[in-house]
Amino acid sequence: MLRFSTAGESHGESLVAMVSGMPAGVVVEQEFIDREMWRRQKGYGRGGRMRIERDSAHILSGVRHGKTIGSPIAMVIANNDWKNWTDILPVEAGDATKHKAVASPRPGHADLAGSLKYDFPDARYVLERASARESAARVAAGAVAKMLLRALGVEVASHVIRVGKAELGRAAIWEEIAALQLKDEVLLNCVDAEAEAAMKAEVDAVLRTGDTVGGVFEVVVHGLPPGVGTHANWDERMDGLLAQAVMSLQAVKAVELGRGVTAAESVGSAVHDAIGYQGSDKAFTKFSREQNNAGGVEGGISNGEDVVVRGYLKPISTLRRPLGSVSFETREPVKAAYERSDVCVVPAAGVAAEAMVALTVARLVVEKFGGDSLREMQRNFNGYCEQIRAY
Repeated sequence: MLRFSTAGESHGESLVAMVSGMPAGVVVEQEFIDREMWRRQKGYGRGGRMRIERDSAHILSGVRHGKTIGSPIAMVIANNDWKNWTDILPVEAGDATKHKAVASPRPGHADLAGSLKYDFPDARYVLERASARESAARVAAGAVAKMLLRALGVEVASHVIRVGKAELGRAAIWEEIAALQLKDEVLLNCVDAEAEAAMKAEVDAVLRTGDTVGGVFEVVVHGLPPGVGTHANWDERMDGLLAQAVMSLQAVKAVELGRGVTAAESVGSAVHDAIGYQGSDKAFTKFSREQNNAGGVEGGISNGEDVVVRGYLKPISTLRRPLGSVSFETREPVKAAYERSDVCVVPAAGVAAEAMVALTVARLVVEKFGGDSLREMQRNFNGYCEQIRAY
């Protein structure tokens, strides 16, 4: 099984990502990993932390001469801001007078629930791990998963479809979504310039008032054959695994596959994707679909269409104009603590969601096609594609 884990705190010395279960022989490009991490740092509305960090993943193990060797891959991402926190968050006992407490929990964060759970007198240690800074390690791991999928002709990309009340008013095609990933500048990662300008105006509005704004991103998996995932057991369904993976990202409060939300208020004849035959010879089979309302997944199994996952991101919880809270020490009403933060992170969340989707799909691909080496997996993959092409 392909698995990954992360470690590290927001202001700690570094973040760590580990990926195990990768077949040997996958080409690993350092430049690609670092570009993915650069993309996560960009977008209009990011805070001062992104001017400090220059994220790069240092590979410690599992890759030699530019290819995976079948053993666990370990990567370290240094926190440049650590030099400012060395005395505040030492590993050893250190000087308690230098501790920088988060003295009043912030509504919308893990501060209060985490402090109660772990018996902390303030929310500093909860903040350090619950922070979205952790997603940098996920993006590094996801880049490795993307390189495996790419070797099979499967691509993963994202774009932003809403910021605040400003929304992309049309469907985006794969080619324009993929083109966004190659841009040297990132504004709000929208395929339409007019819609992106309206999104920027939403960010500008909350900047003036000390508020924050959320939105919706869409992740698309292109080139995945039908038959990945299963209906056999509840915890092996692709749709359930994708929903959990994207929902696990900080600030994501809802996940949608295809047109799941609008489908709930529609009649069946307007929702389900009619099936035809004699489709394009470029497809995996000659079965075709008139639409892709299912988002490429039916019954927990990929159906050959693009897999489409949307994440609904709440506004960032740290406000420059703080909400009401309570002092941990006195229990008296106070304003919530303020930590340097972003105003809008929808594009960055989309990149992190790409990583989670890529890791999830790669896990299912490894489970279905197996292989200790990439060549073995490619033989199995190509043989399966020939099998279903006969239908």
